[in-house]
Amino acid sequence: MCETAGVVIVDEMHLRRPYPDAQFFIGAGNAAEAYLRVQDAGANMVIAGCDLSPTQQRNLENAVMVRVVDRTQLILDIFAQRARTAEGKLQVELAQLEYLLPRLTGRGTEMSRIGGTSAGGIATRGPGETKLETDRRVVRKRIGILRRELQHVVQHRAVQTKSRRELLVPSVALVGYTSAGKSTLLNLLAGTDILADARLFATLDPTTRRVELEHGHSILLSDTVGFLRRLPHSLIAAFKATLEEVVEADFLIHVIDASHTHMERQREAVLEVLEELGVSRKPVITVFNKCDLVRDHYELRRLIADTPDSCYMSARTGDGVVYLYRLIEAMVARLHRRLTVILPYERGDLLAVCHDRGRVIEVRYTPDGVRVEVELAPDLAFKLREYEVDHSDEEQ
Repeated sequence: MCETAGVVIVDEMHLRRPYPDAQFFIGAGNAAEAYLRVQDAGANMVIAGCDLSPTQQRNLENAVMVRVVDRTQLILDIFAQRARTAEGKLQVELAQLEYLLPRLTGRGTEMSRIGGTSAGGIATRGPGETKLETDRRVVRKRIGILRRELQHVVQHRAVQTKSRRELLVPSVALVGYTSAGKSTLLNLLAGTDILADARLFATLDPTTRRVELEHGHSILLSDTVGFLRRLPHSLIAAFKATLEEVVEADFLIHVIDASHTHMERQREAVLEVLEELGVSRKPVITVFNKCDLVRDHYELRRLIADTPDSCYMSARTGDGVVYLYRLIEAMVARLHRRLTVILPYERGDLLAVCHDRGRVIEVRYTPDGVRVEVELAPDLAFKLREYEVDHSDEEQ
């Protein structure tokens, strides 16, 4: 992440403690050592690979005498670099301000010394602390504005989702750890040229494209922001509008970098985020991507054997994509209902819908109307229920 943010690492400290220190997180002794190492290396910033409380961050800054950035702040900086659309910038700014607000507290002790030193509390609110309260109000006001603007985005996205639902085409969301190859896979399946970059969080805004399948089926495939191990809750909340694509999807395609050393940890991190979003029970197709970079294909076969509805492939080269298409076809078929209807001859519009939106198995022309055996999405099957044939009556 540091390299992605454009940071040059000049030294590292690896520490193991039974529990974090309340004041310095790493302890007073380690904080003193960090100061010496900062001076020796000439560093102008310390980055902590974990989340710090406002007090811990302030104490560490006082100890090492340079700016201290924690894990969430680093992720937010990367997000700020990646944001391109208005929606993405709104979401990043909201997350940054919500992170900043509690950290405005704590500087009040230093600032309040300007105004007086009465031990009884009289005259202790100095100009500095008044400025702090002003800053808090400004930040809270801006957060309120951003939340209202994002609410408009959510409403607009709900209209788009409703329009897509009316197409009666299954919606599918690509999910996975950042840099797992989701955008590359979307380009392969949909024939698009969306930015696909190996850098972390190259995709912040959802992109939806239609993918045509065999047998007349099609899906709407959406790319989403990459997940991360211990993804901060503030980011999940800020990117709720983007992650709505995951919530509204009929099923998910979980893309996993099969060549990564920590593949299992990344896989578990994605499943944890899906659990937080409340979509862990949705049907999932698992794609072990980047198989061209994996030497041990026996391990890939073991993963497939142990994981339902899975395949391995390379989104970059296209090898193995045929297996993914088969899985998608099978999943779409599960979402469809097979039924037999007799449509009146004057309802040719419904027959056209069956051909356009479903998979027609058999058509017969009878004196009562057009008898059609078809597989349809549940929404459309519901609309045709008045024309459905009751097979029990036929048997009698």
